Amino acid sequence: MSVLVVGLSHKSAPVETLERAAVSGDTLGKLLRDIAHLPDTAETFVISTCNRVEVYAEVGRFHGGVNGICELLARHSGIPAGELTASLYVHYEDRAVQHLLAVASGLDSMVVGEDQVLGQVRAALKAADDYGTLGRSLRDLGRIALRTGKRARAETGIDRLGISLVSVGVELAASRLGPTGAELLTGRDVLVVGAGAMSGLAVATAARAGAARIAVANRTRSRAERLAAGAGGVVVDFADLPAAIAGAGLVISCTGAAGAVITGQMVGAALDQRPAGAPLVLLDLAMPRDVDPAVADLPDVSVIGLDELRGTGEAAVGAAEVAAVRAIVEEEFAAYGSAVRAAQVTPTVVALRAKAATVVDAELERLGGRLSEHGVSGHALEEIAQTVRRVVDKLLHAPTVRVKELASSPGGEEYEAALRVLFDLNPRAVEAVTRAEVETPDITDQEGSQ
Repeated sequence: MSVLVVGLSHKSAPVETLERAAVSGDTLGKLLRDIAHLPDTAETFVISTCNRVEVYAEVGRFHGGVNGICELLARHSGIPAGELTASLYVHYEDRAVQHLLAVASGLDSMVVGEDQVLGQVRAALKAADDYGTLGRSLRDLGRIALRTGKRARAETGIDRLGISLVSVGVELAASRLGPTGAELLTGRDVLVVGAGAMSGLAVATAARAGAARIAVANRTRSRAERLAAGAGGVVVDFADLPAAIAGAGLVISCTGAAGAVITGQMVGAALDQRPAGAPLVLLDLAMPRDVDPAVADLPDVSVIGLDELRGTGEAAVGAAEVAAVRAIVEEEFAAYGSAVRAAQVTPTVVALRAKAATVVDAELERLGGRLSEHGVSGHALEEIAQTVRRVVDKLLHAPTVRVKELASSPGGEEYEAALRVLFDLNPRAVEAVTRAEVETPDITDQEGSQ
């Protein structure tokens, strides 16, 4: 089995395609189960965010896995296969592992270094676990990816320099509004539409940027009240959005609505209540989009969407920090490869020790029958048996330890093959050990408990 990635992201697809391809809730569960039931797939998880939709799978055949996953992505998104394929990329084996580590560390994000992606990877793994599509192989790989992401943020400055999509969006919006005081939004009134995690980041970022007044609008008023209270803001009724937009300089919208929340008619009504020529900026961070594209054609209105935030990355973060994170990714990738290669020789070592134990037991039984005829006591027979087993264990210790060490290096599979040939191990015995390891449930999920 090998790791396969089939996906699309802000680097390969327009926002419209990402909007249609994104899956969540029951739809995500159905996609996971359908992928897991493909004949070439053993296990899978899916990362689906506003910036990427990626399927990670353990597959037995490359072409069978790719074709099956592409067909399911097209079916679940409603995007014709030909149209979807133009936006897809595929990574396999080592490239697939390296890609996941880069994603978790923030190197592949729209804003390099943003920290939300680490939680998104964790959520993707948990969802797959909940739906029963995550196995030992991808769980272990996911654990390595989360560790890589944590190291990148703890050991470098990439997290401090590229905090989130919201920070970059607010900075760009402030430049459209024009110069203010010492802080980006000094004297500006900000309206946040939505009350989810992204909206919470928007409120906190606006407060840090010196916003004069922060208002929160959400369909569920109680959630808006909790969010506004944390920043000393106010709550406006969702039905009063035109008036709230009229009173704001910056509107940040990030709801989970299926269609446009802020329409051209709504903003047009708001403009009638504003001073002529006063700039209005709408920062749309939702997927699918909250702001009707027609709004951008209105006078004195600027709309910043996810498309425009693309490319805000390595140059803003700093080459040294990016290089440091890439070094961590390479280090973790090398460690992962060594661990996988070492694990591959384990069934052979277990089979060798089992064969040795079988031979020892048979010989001891034969010897015991002969010695008992000569009056050798049971205690003496037990001492002989222990001595023989110790001798065999000592003889096997050095070669089995050494083959594990050698197997962790590139080309290590040759040492495993040599061990099987030298000791004439039955391939079926090795396969039986491998199956037993795969079928044994893995109950130690350290990342999931944090």
